[in-house]
Amino acid sequence: MEPANGRIVVDTGHEGGFASLRRAARPRAERYELGRSLRERAHRSEMGYWSAPAGRADPVTQITHANQGRQDWLIPVRIGRMISSPYAFLRGSANVMADDFAGLPSTGITPVICGDAHLGNFGFYASPERQLVFDLNDFDEAHPGAWEWDLRRLTVSVYVAGRQNGFRESACEEAVRHCVEEYQEQLAQLAERPLLARSFDRLDVDGLRSAASKESFRSEIERAARRARRRTSDRALPRFTGGSSRLVEEPPLITRPSPAEQEQLAEALDGYLNTLPPHWARILAGYRIVDIAHKVVGVGSVGLRAYVALCEGSTPDDVVFLQLKQARRSVIAVHQHGEAAWHRHQGQRVVEYQQALQTVSDPLLGWTTVGSIQYYVRQFRDMKGAIVVEGIDAGALADYAGICGYLLAKSHARTSGASMIAGYIGSSGKLADALCRFARTYADQVESDHALLTRAVRTGVLPAEVA
Repeated sequence: MEPANGRIVVDTGHEGGFASLRRAARPRAERYELGRSLRERAHRSEMGYWSAPAGRADPVTQITHANQGRQDWLIPVRIGRMISSPYAFLRGSANVMADDFAGLPSTGITPVICGDAHLGNFGFYASPERQLVFDLNDFDEAHPGAWEWDLRRLTVSVYVAGRQNGFRESACEEAVRHCVEEYQEQLAQLAERPLLARSFDRLDVDGLRSAASKESFRSEIERAARRARRRTSDRALPRFTGGSSRLVEEPPLITRPSPAEQEQLAEALDGYLNTLPPHWARILAGYRIVDIAHKVVGVGSVGLRAYVALCEGSTPDDVVFLQLKQARRSVIAVHQHGEAAWHRHQGQRVVEYQQALQTVSDPLLGWTTVGSIQYYVRQFRDMKGAIVVEGIDAGALADYAGICGYLLAKSHARTSGASMIAGYIGSSGKLADALCRFARTYADQVESDHALLTRAVRTGVLPAEVA
């Protein structure tokens, strides 16, 4: 149907949804043809155009708005990280992109999306079997939404990263094209498979290495994987405690809550156990909280409340680090259903959509509430690691962009609408051509917005601190 605001809304049937088992699924061929028909409503070539509309919100104002509700004393750190480069600005400005993308052509096919799909939000982590896997790994903005938004944000991040590394425009475009083509190819293949079967695909280190065509990227994979394997709770213990039983403060990045706050957080972690599967709750209940500290993480998350809890088992070297991270409403949400919150608990939203988008997830994912603030909880040191895009060569960036495109397709195909998306994209290069144009022009916009934020700091409108 088409509502009054003119946006297309497509019924995805019960492919991956919460429909009754007594209702017949829409045939795959019919869904594919429905996707093809959407080209008349949202032409693939139209995906390539961007120009700032009249009345576009000032990006500095949007960043300031996103600071509301954050801890005031950390806002200068957030701004300081965002002005360090256009790529860093992109990482911290998911709300700016969401507002821009909401006015662009859209098919109306709305699976669960990451909402913040840039190159830095893919990475290594441990499966429940303690195997190192590579997948999407940030879900603060995850929400049902337009699949195009994820693909747009990912391709723009590829182009901005390429420029930051000093690549020619043709090399940036080639990396974007590889990203879109991998998304297109994998989405088409997965759409032909049974929904349950496609839900088991995972990418481990061997698969990642095999997917790389450039030796420079294979070398980066090895370096990143080695770093990730060292990021475990037992190895983190001396780093964060200095050999004591308490977390070491490093203001402003690591600070200690008041005793009253610590007690609130400890009580909330008891409540968190009730959100875990019973088996994992019983295991985790064998640990006790030794200390809790506030720890600043990321770029976009700076200023939100994030805590690390050191938990000790039956011996001092049997430890688990848990992270509580504040969960707020996704930047996608207001564009999907207005001002009224659809999800009662935003931490639960993050956890459930993470499990929907990842093939395997941290078994200790859960959620809790402290006062009026909602959190999700996960392991802090869980072999997490990332491919560092700064400094890699053009071939490696193209390889990495293609792998991220493949993984994004896998995540979208796990939820809803894969056959329709495949039908819309088709087998030609029209969408890749369009998104190459879009990524280039929107990369200009990112650089312009970054310059405006940098000027706001230079003129004293916003404070900034390097930390």
